[in-house]
Amino acid sequence: MTTTTPTRMPTGSKTPETGVTGTAHSLVEDGYALVVGCILLVLGLVLLHAAGLVTGGIAGVALLLSYLVPLPVGVLFTVINIPFFLFAHRVMGARFAVKTVLVNVGIAAISAVAKLSLTIATVHPMFAALVGGTVIGMGILSLARHDAGVGGTGVVTLWLQRRRGWNAGRTQIAIDVLILAAAIPVVSIDRLGWSALSAAAISLILIAWHRPDRYIAR
Repeated sequence: MTTTTPTRMPTGSKTPETGVTGTAHSLVEDGYALVVGCILLVLGLVLLHAAGLVTGGIAGVALLLSYLVPLPVGVLFTVINIPFFLFAHRVMGARFAVKTVLVNVGIAAISAVAKLSLTIATVHPMFAALVGGTVIGMGILSLARHDAGVGGTGVVTLWLQRRRGWNAGRTQIAIDVLILAAAIPVVSIDRLGWSALSAAAISLILIAWHRPDRYIAR
């Protein structure tokens, strides 16, 4: 899972593409977007977990470990992300890092509540892959629009693109392939195929709608 963070525009600034004046998000709007993003991410993870799937990025690692460790996938997601928080602070700035920490705390909290409040008896893996991946993608999009992210491999790919010129999208695909390959001993081959579909669903959401040049108010 990877995100790119648009440059925040000051209130009253104009985009060079359209010349339209944009208005910066308020603190309340930022907070609401982070909550929505956390909810969508947890819902997507719950669907994928119920179908026995994994996916790309840190979410995939958390799902993989959740089949081996009796902890909510959202909690594992946050724990795995801890080493990336300081890295995010260094390469993306304090504002992004603080929001990323808040997002991960929110994901862990909502995931713990979901474990006690939501039970999915059965779900077809195709539905889980498409809907779960799409919902996760929309959650990431909600966060990215408000200068936040989920941390993890996305921060690393952005750093490699800046420092080494490696394409972030291609690097993320390579990382996702490694994560899916690591899942082979844990999930069946058919589940692995659906897992790849979930990773594609996440990426397609970001490709289609994470277009900072078309988004004025940030």
